[in-house]
Amino acid sequence: MEPVRRKRYLKALGLDTWRLRAESPSPAVAERGEAAAVTAAAHVRAVMASAAPAPVVREVPADWAGLRAMVRDCQACKLCATRTQTVFGVGPENAPLMIVGEGPGADEDAQGEPFVGRAGKLLDEMLRSIGRSRHENVFIANVVKCRPPGNRDPEADEVEACRPYLDRQIELVKPRLIVALGRVAAQRLLGTDLPLSRLRGPMYRYGPQQTPVFVTYHPAYLLRSPREKAKSWEDLKQIHRYMATVS
Repeated sequence: MEPVRRKRYLKALGLDTWRLRAESPSPAVAERGEAAAVTAAAHVRAVMASAAPAPVVREVPADWAGLRAMVRDCQACKLCATRTQTVFGVGPENAPLMIVGEGPGADEDAQGEPFVGRAGKLLDEMLRSIGRSRHENVFIANVVKCRPPGNRDPEADEVEACRPYLDRQIELVKPRLIVALGRVAAQRLLGTDLPLSRLRGPMYRYGPQQTPVFVTYHPAYLLRSPREKAKSWEDLKQIHRYMATVS
């Protein structure tokens, strides 16, 4: 990774003032971490394999214009009653990297674009540090397209009502990697209740195309929990390395 990009991201996270440990974990610690990752991945695979597919209640357009129009006018769940507007997503329609968050917040509900507040600015810095941008090579979306009242977690029925939209977005974008930001997005996407600490690390697969999925922290969480920023930096480097192998 270019030193300038690395420095920019570290500064955005406040890591330029930290002294990161250079030593590698002991073999025993590394082995325990790998074992936990394997267990988490196996658990998610089992849950996803056993989950019954959601019933198809409506046809979802197979083109971008039709899909955008359907999302804009959607009334498939109770979130439509409190939204200002839907938040479809942003980015190139053939982006190799796709970011999936949990749902719009107040700023996103007002502007109609995902990740536009403080967390969005941090996300943009994170992406820039690995040569990525929502304007050039990253598509950003959420598991639900309307803001949950009070920024609460989206409920299961709301996620399922929006899942056909997200699935169609993935099908149309054809990303080489999906990055799930935060516990809610990861759990809703992968159909598991495992905590984020156990979901980080392994590479999962999603949907008929078996698209690779990687889980990391939500930028809003990093703003609240500075101690986790170093781990986020390690995740970002792993994403960068993976994308270099599939580009």
